[in-house]
Order: sequence, then C-alpha cells, then structure tokens
Amino acid sequence: MSPAGAQARTLSLAAAVQVLPPAAESRAGYERTSFKHWNAGRIPSDGCNTRAEVLLAEAVEAPQVAAGCKLSGGRWWSYYDARWITSASALDIDHMVPLAEAWDSGASQWTAERREAYANDQGADPSLVAVSAASNRSKSDQDPAEWLPPAVESTCRYTAEWVGTKLRWGLTVDTTEGHALAQVAEGCPATTVTYDPAA
Repeated sequence: MSPAGAQARTLSLAAAVQVLPPAAESRAGYERTSFKHWNAGRIPSDGCNTRAEVLLAEAVEAPQVAAGCKLSGGRWWSYYDARWITSASALDIDHMVPLAEAWDSGASQWTAERREAYANDQGADPSLVAVSAASNRSKSDQDPAEWLPPAVESTCRYTAEWVGTKLRWGLTVDTTEGHALAQVAEGCPATTVTYDPAA
C-alpha cells in the first residue's frame, strides 16, 4: 500500500542510487525482536503466516497445502545462487534489506507497528524473497558493500531490488554502501528500479 497520492516511480539504477539519502549507520539498541514477524500475513483467515504466504506466492510449482498451512512438494528458484529448491524447509524468506540493516538505516526511529509492517511487507515483491537457506545465511545482515549473490548474473537484479526496498521505506545509505551501489550500477546500465513508497 502507498500513501494517498503516491505513485510508483521508475528510475535507472544509477539514478536511483543517487536518490538514496546518505547518513551514518548506528546499530545501538538493535534487537531482532523489535521487528515482529512472521505475523498472520496478508490474508489472516487463510491460516498461513507471512513466511508461508511468500512461499506460496513465489513457488514455480505450487506445493500441497495441508491443515495448519503445512506445505509439501512444490518447487522454487533461488535466484541468489541459481538453484532449484524442492523442499519448503530448505528455503528461508530473506528480508531484502535485513532487519538489522534497516534498523541501522532509519528503522530505529519507527514505531513498532511500522517495523512489523516492514518485516512482513508483501506489498512489493522484492521486499521478501524465498531463497536457499544457505545463501540467506551467507548474506546474513550484510549490505552490498559486503555481500552480493554468488550467482553473478543476479548482481544487477539484486542491487536494483535492494535500492528499491530502501527507497520504498525511506531508508538511508552510509558512505561505503553508497559507493558500492554506484560501482555496481555502472555495470548495469540497462537495469531500472521501480519502487512504490510504503504507507
């Protein structure tokens, strides 16, 4: 959802990087529990939490859904490491901009409700990504100055989705991160960023 009157914007990756507001980062006071997740999801009546809803939305081949939203079967493409995954339990739902990085970049000043909305954001596809647990844990809470997907062909897409998520939520970048994003953008001249400001 977007604020009243807000419209999605599309920019080149290089231009989008320049729009990101610069600021020093601080992790003071961060706790993962400051971001309530996973909540009841977009459709509270479906019995599936946000994690399961994302898995269902991103499945290339739909899994079976049993009582209690237990998933079996199905197939997913983990674009970070270019792997097919055929078990929901082998997938993590990655916050494109990790919770700790979001805290560092402005979310420390948000209300608990806004942090919950961020942690369960299904309003923009790139916000939450079903990927192999191995690739997500390799990434951890690192920004693109420290980590990029091992599947090199995914670099432009990943960087655009990172920038779009920060712009969607009004998050800042520090100097090192900004320089790294600008450097990647130079190698991705055809890549665009589309973002819809979060409510």
